Amino acid sequence: MRALVQRVKFGRVSVAGQVTAEIGQGLVVLVGIGHGDGEAQAAWLAEKIANLRIFKDAEGKMNLSVREVGGAAIAVSQFTLYADVQKGRRPSFVQAGLPEAARPLVDRFAELLRAQGVPTGQGIFGAEMLVEIHNDGPVTIWLER
Repeated sequence: MRALVQRVKFGRVSVAGQVTAEIGQGLVVLVGIGHGDGEAQAAWLAEKIANLRIFKDAEGKMNLSVREVGGAAIAVSQFTLYADVQKGRRPSFVQAGLPEAARPLVDRFAELLRAQGVPTGQGIFGAEMLVEIHNDGPVTIWLER
């Protein structure tokens, strides 16, 4: 399971002109599911992301978590995090989990992040989404489990 975590001042996901999630300060998390991923990977990522100290404290040091700053998150399914471009010019996605396994795991990840005390919105699995990210810093962290 992979996650690309972006600290944001604003984030929004829209599908067909309808907003599915919108936040101010917080995290936009692009989530990729690979073959064999399950509850353990989702739980590890949710706990890690909820407690990741990447927000500035009063002294300007990255020392606070999204929970500590009262932020929120948006989880966006992103199978393209498993793109393999080692050969040729067209990405291969054979390492990405199949939709029937990935969809419930992305939903479960969002539930687990909420259980960690982080209000979490979502995109719509498999939909063409417009993801607006106002990266703060910018701070972008790659996590994999």
